Amino acid sequence: MPSEAQTLPPPPLARLPGTFDLTGLRIPHHVGIIMDGNGRWAQQRGQPRFMGHRAGTTNIRRVLEASATFGIKVLTIYAFSTENWARPPAEVRTLMQLLSRSLNDQLGELHANGVQIRHSGSLVGISDTLRRQILAALELTRNNTRIVLNVAFNYGGRAEIIDAVQRMMADRVPPDQISEDLLGEYLYTHGLPDPDLIIRTGGEYRLSNFLIWQAAYAEYYATPTYWPDFDEGELYRAIVTYSERDRRFGKVKVG
Repeated sequence: MPSEAQTLPPPPLARLPGTFDLTGLRIPHHVGIIMDGNGRWAQQRGQPRFMGHRAGTTNIRRVLEASATFGIKVLTIYAFSTENWARPPAEVRTLMQLLSRSLNDQLGELHANGVQIRHSGSLVGISDTLRRQILAALELTRNNTRIVLNVAFNYGGRAEIIDAVQRMMADRVPPDQISEDLLGEYLYTHGLPDPDLIIRTGGEYRLSNFLIWQAAYAEYYATPTYWPDFDEGELYRAIVTYSERDRRFGKVKVG
């Protein structure tokens, strides 16, 4: 039996089977994905939960390439929440090992293909080895421009806002100078546009503390498909649905 940290062979980065007609579609600039359903995917197959996490980790490459091909410029994935620390210790170790293995195995190819890696979240509580890997990945890819892969790891939307407020206080920002734009500069996602589309796989309809400030006017799309099965066609359907929405940002459409 393979170890919990073992990953499946990644699909080639340049991979997009099938033909998808993008004519006339509004392509979201920034897509966020709540990658849910890994454990249930494995249980349906009579497998332990870590097999679902392995399959889910492998699937990131497929969706990343499809996103770049479709013209999405920023892809934010919810990889590990601040609440996930409460999961069984063995499952937490597996998730940490999977990220470490993925960085070790795939960073070079991602860099060669122009992927810029960003991290949204806290590095507190993460092992020194994994912290060094994350920081090295950020530094290596920081000038890449094909697509931004923003990994929300050890991330929580409420914790992010609290951290931003604490750092503004530490910087002695006068209360009358605090604005939405200034707060945005203190968030983990500083420098990135707000998400246009939030996708949740696995059939749930919760935000689960994901980008709760940034996604105030994002469009939401939920699918019953578990994350390991969420493929190029699923992403295309989400984009089509998004393109059909009328985004008013709280305003009334005139005419």
